[in-house]
Amino acid sequence: MLLEIRDLTQRFDATTVLDRLELLTGDIQALVLVGPSGGGKSTLLRILAGLDLPVAGSVAFEGVPLPRDEPELRAYRRTVGTVFQAYNLFPHLSAIDNLVLPLVHVHGLTHVEALERVREPLERFQLMPHAAKRPAELSGGQKQRIAILRALVVRPHRLFLDEPTSALDPEMTAEVLDMIAELKAAGTQFVLVTHEMRFARRVADEVAFIGAARVLAHGPPEEIFDGCAEPRVRGFFDRILA
Repeated sequence: MLLEIRDLTQRFDATTVLDRLELLTGDIQALVLVGPSGGGKSTLLRILAGLDLPVAGSVAFEGVPLPRDEPELRAYRRTVGTVFQAYNLFPHLSAIDNLVLPLVHVHGLTHVEALERVREPLERFQLMPHAAKRPAELSGGQKQRIAILRALVVRPHRLFLDEPTSALDPEMTAEVLDMIAELKAAGTQFVLVTHEMRFARRVADEVAFIGAARVLAHGPPEEIFDGCAEPRVRGFFDRILA
């Protein structure tokens, strides 16, 4: 995953959320975005996922610019998977039907083909016993793992995950983080926004620290967490890792 971002700017009304942000990664599998709340991480992730358009600047994966017109953006969104803090599962459908629905109605599989595709990942992540349950009958960790599977079964080029554990207790957080680690081991490309710093250190190939609407630091995890001299970055880690 080669990512190149140039002069990326995003505003909401009079507030500049991203200010001429620049980022150039190596050929990596996992990019983790960290930093203070309100620094622009989620806004950047939404742009990378094709959900929002910036007011200025450019984004390219593997040298291919992200589209800017709506028909091409819709086509791009079908090639990626996105997971948010809220599970966004359909409450009236079972877990397995939440997985099958987008495969049939967005990706054109038959119902039989969709069922066949989702069985293996449900079994792989020990979720088959919960496949017939509706979201209200699932734990928070189970719901978030189903949400990740829903993004995964479309066989995306890459996943975008926005604070997928922020609403979970420690045990459920561990379930979800273990799943993401398994996806990394299986070769899945992803961009992850997280406040779980120990996990970020473990799973990231590169870390970008987003704050004050810009990239304040970027590099391998050990360089960012242990050796970053930027005062705002060092102060942030000193506060939360003390």
